[in-house]
Amino acid sequence: MALLFVLQRRRAATAAQLAAELEVSERTIYRDVSALVEAGVPVWTEPGPGGGIRLVDGWRTRLDGLTGPEAAAMLAMGAPQVLAELGMSSALVAAQAKVLATLPEGLREHARVVSERVLLDAPGWFQSPAEVTQLATLAQGVWEQRGVTISYTRGYRDPTTVDRLVDPLGLVLKAGVWYVVAGVGGAAGERDIRTYRASRIRRAELGRDTFVRPDGFDLGTWWAASAARFAASMLRETVTVRLSPRGLRALPHAVDPDVATAAIAQAGPPDVDGWRELTLDVESVPVAAGQLTGLAGEVEALHPPELRSALAEAGRALAERNAPRRQAVTGRADGAGPAHP
Repeated sequence: MALLFVLQRRRAATAAQLAAELEVSERTIYRDVSALVEAGVPVWTEPGPGGGIRLVDGWRTRLDGLTGPEAAAMLAMGAPQVLAELGMSSALVAAQAKVLATLPEGLREHARVVSERVLLDAPGWFQSPAEVTQLATLAQGVWEQRGVTISYTRGYRDPTTVDRLVDPLGLVLKAGVWYVVAGVGGAAGERDIRTYRASRIRRAELGRDTFVRPDGFDLGTWWAASAARFAASMLRETVTVRLSPRGLRALPHAVDPDVATAAIAQAGPPDVDGWRELTLDVESVPVAAGQLTGLAGEVEALHPPELRSALAEAGRALAERNAPRRQAVTGRADGAGPAHP
């Protein structure tokens, strides 16, 4: 596809010129020309002085700059369920049809095959996506830059519902959960930017007034910084442990995978048995004890002492609860039934 767009721009060039521009060999150029011809692109070669590789005059692809893999990526990553929640199913179907229609037959088939064999399933295992009833309205507010009045339920033990007029700046899907990033309070340009869990928005009413997005606001950058701040606020303590090779492999399943990956990357060298010492960021010692108990004999707590005591106590409780039971006495005496153990 890169070769196709170069030819479309230059109309004609020698194999040597094309090889130099695309940083491949001339043999690769000739092989790719053959592939384009097989895909239905009208490319022909002319030998001798003044000759070269040409596109038929007047022919051009209707999709400038888009490669076959790029088109396939667009089709494969459509995430139909996600776009359906945003009210964009028809737009997805129309876009895919247009992309396929612009590609030569051979490349069209490649894109179709990839799209049929890659699926994005956002939620994690054993998680049912929360019902989000107001997502389409929120999405409309994002697209049209219109304020939205929301009724938001906050708190868990004693929930209360509050009404807010927000400027929806973006939507984020994290592990199957939708969040709305929005400006709230203050004058235009001075509003705080906050995150709302979309499933807790019970009502959303689109306003008539539009708003101006904050200068320099980038959703991806803001979300990354916000997520980092949230993680730092939650992971307030550190613990030091030793893990066996098996424990190291299981650690990402016991604690947050990102935290586990970072800790393993900084772990000390293995000892003669393969055990390694590492430091984990945790929410609290009791939470860490609950998480690490699942590793059983593959973990040893080094610091703080409270963690070691908590794991030891959990181990004793498990051992006592799961100790082998004595077999019941089944013999009979004087015609009586089985004796109790």
